Amino acid sequence: MSIELRHFRCFLAIADTLSVTRAAERLHLTQPAVSRTLRRLEQELGIRLVDRSTHHLALTPEGLAFRDRAAIAVAAFDRALGQAGHTVWPLRLGHAWSAAGAYTTALLRRWHEEYPDTPLELLRVDDRTAGLARGEVDIALLRGEVAAPGLITEQLTTESRVAGLPADDPLAHRTSLTLAELAGRTMALNTVSGSTTLDLWPATARPATSITIGNTDDWLAAITGGRAVGVTTTGTARMHPHPAMAYVPLSDAPPVPVVLAWRDAPGHPRIPDLIALARAVIGAAGNAAADNHGYGGGVGARRGPAHHSGE
Repeated sequence: MSIELRHFRCFLAIADTLSVTRAAERLHLTQPAVSRTLRRLEQELGIRLVDRSTHHLALTPEGLAFRDRAAIAVAAFDRALGQAGHTVWPLRLGHAWSAAGAYTTALLRRWHEEYPDTPLELLRVDDRTAGLARGEVDIALLRGEVAAPGLITEQLTTESRVAGLPADDPLAHRTSLTLAELAGRTMALNTVSGSTTLDLWPATARPATSITIGNTDDWLAAITGGRAVGVTTTGTARMHPHPAMAYVPLSDAPPVPVVLAWRDAPGHPRIPDLIALARAVIGAAGNAAADNHGYGGGVGARRGPAHHSGE
């Protein structure tokens, strides 16, 4: 038996739902059919993708690694079919939050002016790599740590960290704050796509309580609703102003790298053009701002994980 696209789709449904029953409902198949398809895929690959030894279905380490490769293959197939009858091939630029910050409008307008025949689609995907590792986008603007294998990253600039507070908070009218002044508060942490963790604070002075958030909208709602405070970057302050929200600079928090990432594999032919334009629009302007404000972020492409500490 050869592996077919239906085997990939079946496995991805199981990986997404972590349930054979729910996967069968999604695919409009019977549970035995889904189980047989998964078993045949594992036999063909010679690896175990799903751990069935517990009460709750879970992916094995091999299953987790294969999930991303399968998602890329299915996305490429679907996109090829979708583009078959069209001459325009849009370039998909992913971001998890705040896009290119203050440079977003300039980047989009410059692209439209210089490459009018290739639409640049800006897509927010609530994922650590903004959908890049799963094949949902062609290239991505990311912040902080980029640990997914098979990606090339280039740091364009850095953004200063700021505290996010309710506008009526006693600290909201300060000109600057320190991390220690936030340690006694409940922190909203975006664990899906954010760049801030409790490791930002010294081990002996970390916030005692935190709430887990899955995206920027919920992060903003938690803070403006008075449930918590947060730490983010100037990009969020510029892209998400809110009358019930205050952003206050943090004087002792390290800046967050802003990187452009793409897969180390053949991709959209316009990716090099977007990289060059991002260097010109974001990199040059960002480095000039860094020189003026005393912080910097060098420019250099690298393969593999880019590790940085620190929405």
